[in-house]
Amino acid sequence: MAMADDLKSKTARTLKWNTLDRVSSQVLYAVTGIVLANILSQEDFGLVGALLVFQAFATLFVDSGFGSAILQKKDPTERDYCTIFWFNLAVSVGIYWILFFCAPLIADIFQGDRRLIPLSKVMFLTFIFNGLGMVQTVKLMKEMNVRMIAVANMVGLTVSGALGIGLALGGFGAWALVWQSVTLGAVKSGWLWITGHWWPRLGLSLASLRGMWRLAMSVFSSSALNTFFLYIYSFVIGAFYNLTSLGVYTQADKWSKMGSASISQVLTSSFVPVLSKYQDNPDHFRQCMRRINRFAAFVVFPALGGLALIGSPLFHTLFGNKWDAAIVLFQILAARGILVVQISLLNNYLLALGYGRRLFSVEIIKDVLTIGALLATVWFDSLMWLVIGQLCASAATWLVTLVIVNRCTGYGIGRFLRDNGAFALPAAVAVAVAGLVLLTPWAAPLQLIAAIIAGIGVYLGLLAALRAPELPEALAMLRKH
Repeated sequence: MAMADDLKSKTARTLKWNTLDRVSSQVLYAVTGIVLANILSQEDFGLVGALLVFQAFATLFVDSGFGSAILQKKDPTERDYCTIFWFNLAVSVGIYWILFFCAPLIADIFQGDRRLIPLSKVMFLTFIFNGLGMVQTVKLMKEMNVRMIAVANMVGLTVSGALGIGLALGGFGAWALVWQSVTLGAVKSGWLWITGHWWPRLGLSLASLRGMWRLAMSVFSSSALNTFFLYIYSFVIGAFYNLTSLGVYTQADKWSKMGSASISQVLTSSFVPVLSKYQDNPDHFRQCMRRINRFAAFVVFPALGGLALIGSPLFHTLFGNKWDAAIVLFQILAARGILVVQISLLNNYLLALGYGRRLFSVEIIKDVLTIGALLATVWFDSLMWLVIGQLCASAATWLVTLVIVNRCTGYGIGRFLRDNGAFALPAAVAVAVAGLVLLTPWAAPLQLIAAIIAGIGVYLGLLAALRAPELPEALAMLRKH
């Protein structure tokens, strides 16, 4: 009993710090992003958006799935941590030099824009710095001690944001975004090295690699396909449309993901270590699933549904009319974020149980649906139809993943839908009420504030009337630990 209470306490503390981390990080990220979006051009964002496609794959190869494998492993050893660190370092250095010499080819892909060559050679340093702090991050997550991760993120975002804004004001254009990214990775990893109290020992164990290889490769294969299809839209827009259109899409995608990616990260880092402890106890595992399902629904439906609603006053308040072309894209992608978080949650159940092959199967299905949606909509020559296709593909993926998880865990589809419906309906009412505010002739900032207040008030009031236990639990979590 004492052990269970201690685990519950650690989970609540971890959830609280992860939430504080994401909220503070997103506030800092948003402030920097707002300033940069008002200073830099759409083409500047398009240039960096093109490089992010390749950086995402490089980062993926550096991790190679071993970070997730350690999180899933019940009792990783010091030898496991050291092995993964040196393996990742060797891979990151090797891939950096490959991309360094391939910089001219990258420029050729995006209409031969030679500005991408020097930008890419500096930008790709980011994944080396991120790789240097990966094991420290995973070790702290495994120990459910995420306070220092939160601090590292805040320090990194503050320093890199100040540098990026300074360079933008100095007229450095896309270089401001590049150096902001590189500095963020360097400062975060440096902070974890200084404060994390973990230094790798020399040596790499093939036995450790073999012990985690199967799950790591399954996660890597799944993540590789996920990353490819996550960035395929950026690739297609940049290569076949133009960099200005890519800049518009990048802004819509970035701001919509500030909600969905943050929620996914909080849920993954807070609950996967807990779920892995119950992987041999199906009944307790399903009990954890129910609590996680309900907590996720409690957060995701009002947050992302409301975000989609306020797209117009939000963009007009932050950017004036500069990014009007991105508003509809942002709203569709924010609504899609609800499905993205749900899919991520379902995949984490498979990961916690070690179902690497099932994860890969889910990824294959998702990617086939994504390609189908892309081929069906790219001929319209419209960014809006491209993102509508993404929304439809995500809806189909969610349904298929739900069926697979049901078969693997025994957690009924009906139970999962009831978990979500308990919060989806109150959230829909709250969003509808908030939408009435947007019909007023008020200025955009006033509409934004009033809609948020109305939506939150109605949602919390409905949950209180329905006596949803998640509401007092969330309040208690914020007061304690």
